[in-house]
Amino acid sequence: MPLDRAALSALLTDLGLLVGRLGIGVILFAYGWQKLTDWTVEGTAEIMSGGGVPLPTLSAYFTTWVELLGGAALVLGAAVRLAALLGAFVMAGAFGYVHGSNGIYVDADGFGFVLAIGVTCLLLAGTGAGRLSVDHLLAGRLPSPLGRSGARARARAGSAGGAA
Repeated sequence: MPLDRAALSALLTDLGLLVGRLGIGVILFAYGWQKLTDWTVEGTAEIMSGGGVPLPTLSAYFTTWVELLGGAALVLGAAVRLAALLGAFVMAGAFGYVHGSNGIYVDADGFGFVLAIGVTCLLLAGTGAGRLSVDHLLAGRLPSPLGRSGARARARAGSAGGAA
């Protein structure tokens, strides 16, 4: 049985969100892993200190763990809105303190890469994970700050093709 237009549109939206989450999640996780294992958090703090980042040790820990845990969350599709919002915050810091004044090109340490990651994180924070996610599987099963009716409404929106 062929998919109708609405079902096809919903499927393509969910696939697009999945691909975006996977791509950005893998990138964030890889950079967090680099900060944790290759540079060490202490080495990352030294780099941040040299760049004028406030509270460089705290910033290094925050950035490392947001990238690691947030990247993993995006890949799984779990707590996507929070993970993406924190990822966008980290990218805003990278833009403001490191890359913003270097132009757009990455080969000149420019802001193009952090802009793309940050904007994609904002997109995911706004749309949510989509139906191909842990968030969607749990929608309506966990307590909601909006109460049970809010959780049911979100679950209905997700099953009707909206993002979870």
